[in-house]
Amino acid sequence: MKPRLPFQVKLFLSLVLFSCLLLAILGGILYHVIDKQLHHDLGQRARVQASEIALMPGLAEKVAARDLKGIARMIQPLREQSDASYFVIGDVNEQHLYHSESPERLNLPMIGGDNAEVLRGKTIISMRQGGIGVSLRSKAPIFNAQHQVIGIVSIGYLTSYIANINARLLWQAAFYGLALLLLLFLFSWMFTRNVKKQMFWLEPKEIALLVRQQKALLEAMYEGVFAVNAERQLILINRAARELLDLTQSEEKLIGKPLEQVVHLPPAFFADSGMAQHDQITVLNQKQMIVNRVAIALDPNEANGWVFSFRDKNDINTLSSQLSQVRRYADNLRIMRHEQLNWTATLVGLLQMQRYEDAIRYIQAQSEGAQKVLDFVSSRFTSPALCGLLLGKYVSAREKGIELQFDPVCQLMRIPPGISETALMSVIGNLLDNAVDATLKTPLPRAPVELYISDRNRDLLIEVADQGSGVEDTLKPHLFEQGVTSKPQGEEPAGAEHGIGLYLVAGYVEGAGGSIEVTDNTPQGTLFSVFIPFETGGVHDAQPAA
Repeated sequence: MKPRLPFQVKLFLSLVLFSCLLLAILGGILYHVIDKQLHHDLGQRARVQASEIALMPGLAEKVAARDLKGIARMIQPLREQSDASYFVIGDVNEQHLYHSESPERLNLPMIGGDNAEVLRGKTIISMRQGGIGVSLRSKAPIFNAQHQVIGIVSIGYLTSYIANINARLLWQAAFYGLALLLLLFLFSWMFTRNVKKQMFWLEPKEIALLVRQQKALLEAMYEGVFAVNAERQLILINRAARELLDLTQSEEKLIGKPLEQVVHLPPAFFADSGMAQHDQITVLNQKQMIVNRVAIALDPNEANGWVFSFRDKNDINTLSSQLSQVRRYADNLRIMRHEQLNWTATLVGLLQMQRYEDAIRYIQAQSEGAQKVLDFVSSRFTSPALCGLLLGKYVSAREKGIELQFDPVCQLMRIPPGISETALMSVIGNLLDNAVDATLKTPLPRAPVELYISDRNRDLLIEVADQGSGVEDTLKPHLFEQGVTSKPQGEEPAGAEHGIGLYLVAGYVEGAGGSIEVTDNTPQGTLFSVFIPFETGGVHDAQPAA
């Protein structure tokens, strides 16, 4: 398998190669600019020198007289002070009268073919091949007293001389460029190291994998999750959150929007935003939610955003109802086991004393009452689960010294389609528990709790009556709100959920389209009447009891 370079090394090499390419391009541009500027400057310098020499007093007379030695004496000092490659003086016939570098060329023709314009009185700058090589030169005409051209002054810079200047400048630039390149190497390494540190030393593929895993995890979560940055703009939201908040837009369209434009928030939603919060009941988009909040803190002293997870409060209520139902089943089994142990212990004692006739009469007495209730419940209610619940409530109430009386005309052969069997059992169970608890507060002897269930009319009717202490009139309108209870503080057992039973009853009945009435019983106590309608077109048939 071909080895792969780490991301830090690849990024470093990319930056280095790119920097070298930039420096090479910059060097080429710099060479072009310097060469062009140098040619311009040297051309202008040659032009100035040629023009000044052509105007020197006495030069025109010596050129006209072809005084070669006089011309040399006049020009040589100037040549020694100039950086030009050569000085040339020629006559009107384009023959050399003075050549600073090649005296042997005196009286020989001038080379280059660029003298025509000079002989017409113009000063020129040209690049031509001369007697000692290619050069950048300027030529100026020499005028006599009658302003006639009688000679030519030519001052030039060899291209080799210009190349040497360019090379010297480029070497200096290369030295600074090398120093700059070393700094770029150092910067590139530090930069790539810092980038890798910001990436938690992970490779890009590992980061991509983490992002995909996070996306899949968020989409798989049952709870809704969204996150905002420090400006409270949405940076993340999963599918469950969009469904719980009834948001039809896709995640891509929601990201970047202010949270207030996406979700209807309560005024104090961001109160104490620097602190984490857990299991706070909040209304989001007109729905009660249980919200958790955790700060995104890249800096320990400053929050860079927040992550919110939430779930529908009704889901928690459903779980609480189911847990309460399980607890009731467990309590019923415990009570029945306790009573069975007492019954068995009594029977064993009679048998050990050999009082067989008394044992037989005891068995008949015990079984007669239990069998009577069992026969009645199993014949009137076709739901096995409901039969088990009612028998358990009957035994539980009897153990507490309270009789649970069933109306002789009770009947439940069908269940309204708007409510499930589990929810119906929760409604009946909670109402019976409240009635028994209310009766326990009355002095002995205690009146029975009465139950009436009928499906004979258009509504399923459930009535639970007790002769307890009753409910105050001021409390009745709020009796089915969560947390509201008619029991004094400290009277409920430890771990009990205050005010949750009737709240769940109201939720199930309302969900089934029914209603609840709370009235005073005669001579005292409370009567709960529940009406759940049967819809036209079908019902849930209850399974027959075993």
